[in-house]
Amino acid sequence: MIKKFYKTIHNKYSRFFRFIFFLRYVFGLFIISTILFLSAPNYFNYEKRSETFKNHLIKNYEIKILKYEKIEFNSFPVPYIEFKNALIELNTSQVELNVKKFRIYPKFLSIYNYQNFKSNKIVFKNSNMTLETFDFKFFFKKFVKQKNNFYFDDLNIKINDALKSLISVEKIKFTNYGYKKNVIEGNIFGKNFKTKINSNLNNINFKLLKSGLNIDVYLDDKSNKTSIDGVFKSKILNTNLKFNFIYDKNSLNIYNSYFRSKNLSFKNNSLIKIKPFLIINSKFEIEEIDAEIFKQLKIDELLKFKDILKQITAKNEIILTSKKFSRSFFNKLNFKFDMAYGKLNYSKKLLISDDVFQCKGNINLIEEFPLLFFDCSINSKSKKNLFKKLNINTKKENETFVLNTKGYLNVLNQKVNFQDISLDENYKASKEDLIYFKKSFENILFDEDFVRIFKLNKIKEFILEIS
Repeated sequence: MIKKFYKTIHNKYSRFFRFIFFLRYVFGLFIISTILFLSAPNYFNYEKRSETFKNHLIKNYEIKILKYEKIEFNSFPVPYIEFKNALIELNTSQVELNVKKFRIYPKFLSIYNYQNFKSNKIVFKNSNMTLETFDFKFFFKKFVKQKNNFYFDDLNIKINDALKSLISVEKIKFTNYGYKKNVIEGNIFGKNFKTKINSNLNNINFKLLKSGLNIDVYLDDKSNKTSIDGVFKSKILNTNLKFNFIYDKNSLNIYNSYFRSKNLSFKNNSLIKIKPFLIINSKFEIEEIDAEIFKQLKIDELLKFKDILKQITAKNEIILTSKKFSRSFFNKLNFKFDMAYGKLNYSKKLLISDDVFQCKGNINLIEEFPLLFFDCSINSKSKKNLFKKLNINTKKENETFVLNTKGYLNVLNQKVNFQDISLDENYKASKEDLIYFKKSFENILFDEDFVRIFKLNKIKEFILEIS
């Protein structure tokens, strides 16, 4: 039976099987020819053809190879031409990249046709570059708007301002084709991030992975060549921030800013001048604040950054107005402070109904043990009303209360020295009284740290002690 079946197939389909067996030789010949076709270029002298590749890159990608260590052809897994340790310049700019492996992937027919050389894509592997802040805008647009295919694999960027290091972004992966088109991945501040850019290039979404930070930047298409205008939005956990901005080479203007979190909300306008020196002018209008957030402020940690504090020039104003039906202790707070070369001058005015609390003074933040000098006063037309606001009992009727005090605080050592204390027109503290008040102040107000001296219950206790 089996022999009969075999003879039937052999007689009727012998030509078909002979054709199938013949194809194996054709396929074998094709595979061998392809291998030879792709392998032969490995033996070519590509130094002679380097100008062809350079011209192709200038014409199609607007990049220029300034120098390289070696050039060679690799056949597998996909044919490509590789420049080792290349220095590449972006055309019409001084921006340079050091690329360990720069690859050009030629079209199949261009492997031998150098007269009409064409490529599928270029790849930058293991690249390093340094950018000034405003060059970043040029670099960004240069590649995002690139029509021909490219891929950055492991790009490290250092961003400087006037040769001062600002930030480093590492291990960047970025391509303008495929399913990861216009998606940037990398590492910043030791954490991984992911950025998406829309097709119109005017919306950037940034996520710092595993941190809850999400940022959206909307760029104004009408921005001129000398500035970047747009809207910034960010959310981290339960904190939201939104503001408009205008950035040019010399300054950053922030306006229509609004910040909201569980413990704090405020509006803000700021003008930050970057060149020739860092100068900050800001105005904050605080809407809500939880005093508990001050417990997180650590003065000793802040004072460690003396080199940074020297470089900041700032003029700031903080306004806090209590809401109509709030239970706030005061009606309005106005706090101003100016800083230059580490020295901070301040003035504070606190309104409680018709009563006025005022303070002014200065502190040199770059000293080893900074001293906070103060000249403060409390002026009230009615001692009874003031004490009632402070929840202090008094039998006095319509008596004025005018307290003036001068001195200085040792912020780190938690010590105070009073130079003068007077109450109304009838009392001026003697030297012995000043020593007594010093001890009382340190025991009552300075029993914890500097920030805790502003606790209302401590202030009440000290006023009772000296009044």
